[in-house]
Amino acid sequence: MKEKVEKALDKVRPFLVADGGDVKLVDITNGTVKVKLTGACGGCAFSAMTLKNAVERIIKEEVPEVKEVVAV
Repeated sequence: MKEKVEKALDKVRPFLVADGGDVKLVDITNGTVKVKLTGACGGCAFSAMTLKNAVERIIKEEVPEVKEVVAV
C-alpha cells in the first residue's frame, strides 16, 4: 500500500511544489494515511483545504482502501 500512496503523492506533488511546498508520507495505519505538509504548505492558511481537496482526494482515487488522510 505504501508504494501506491507514494505514487498518488507524486501526482499531487507538482502542484504543491509550484506553490513552494511539498508533502511527505509519515505513516499508514489501518487505512489512515498520515502526511506532513512542508515548505510554504506547512504554514499556509489553506493547508487544511489543500489536504482534503487535493491530497486526500487523489490518494483515495488511487488507493481505494485508504479511509482518510490526516496531517501531522
